[in-house]
Amino acid sequence: MREGGRVNRHDPEDAIAEAAKAYSNWGRWGEDDVLGTLNFLTEDKRREGAALVRRGVSFSLSQRFDMNGPQKGWRRRTNPVHTMLATGTDAVLSDLGFPHGIGGADDVIAMPLQCSTQWDGLGHIFDHGKAWNGRPAGQVVTSEGDLVTGIEHMAPHVAGRAVLLDVGREFGDDGELPDGFAITEEHLTQAAAAHEVRVGRGDIVVVRTGQLSRVRREGWGDYAGGAAPGLSFTTAGWLHRTEIAAIATDTWGFEVRPNEFDHAFQPLHQVVIPNMGLLIGEMWDPDALAADCADDGVYEFWLTAAPLPITGAVGSPVNPIAVK
Repeated sequence: MREGGRVNRHDPEDAIAEAAKAYSNWGRWGEDDVLGTLNFLTEDKRREGAALVRRGVSFSLSQRFDMNGPQKGWRRRTNPVHTMLATGTDAVLSDLGFPHGIGGADDVIAMPLQCSTQWDGLGHIFDHGKAWNGRPAGQVVTSEGDLVTGIEHMAPHVAGRAVLLDVGREFGDDGELPDGFAITEEHLTQAAAAHEVRVGRGDIVVVRTGQLSRVRREGWGDYAGGAAPGLSFTTAGWLHRTEIAAIATDTWGFEVRPNEFDHAFQPLHQVVIPNMGLLIGEMWDPDALAADCADDGVYEFWLTAAPLPITGAVGSPVNPIAVK
């Protein structure tokens, strides 16, 4: 899979197959499992996370959902379209059929479920026609949605101890990694050591690269699908060995782009979602949290980040809330 400790760029097929076999969690929680690595996030882990709330300060780790977002239409992904169904003007010009002067406003939003801050569900990615836990992809996700591992199953579970690994701060210039920077296991472990925080079973890990900070300053550009810092394919072993419950980044695609293989597309996704059962978050916004962590030196916190329980969805918008 690797030449001299590095990815063999010319052999993605064998590298993916080798990693998928080595880091598979198929059957680990039974043949009917629908949660994957969220099984690591136990009641004890939630109590541990809740005990981290000391100051009571909270941070939203979500980008805004509006038409000024990063999407450019790839695979019909668009930015949210927000439309008012009733407004204050309507109330002023018409009684709207309501008694005693009461009025109100209503609105509707149309958007792809993965157009901004979101979770990738277990039905989002397949490996050679297999979905999470070895199920045939065609029997899992149909035109009716994800019939087995729909993201609604995860809605009660995503809350617990979380850690921030500010890799951008530790290894980037002015807190930002350059596009194409491959974050290795060594980068992750060194960041954890610098932050004096441990990473282990049941944790939710938030990785800050600083790319979102840069595009906020310079414009979206190719943020959605273009070159980006991100996790190296070689981190698959770390992701499996640490037994974390979930991981999220501030980038569009979680893993480094361009990918580390010739003629490949998101190979780390292919290993960690359908084979490992890992919950992945993308396009999160950890900047305000990161500034606070740098200020007080505390990089662990309580995090609640439940997906919307959209029946049969393979992804979901989320507004993660970190509390310290």
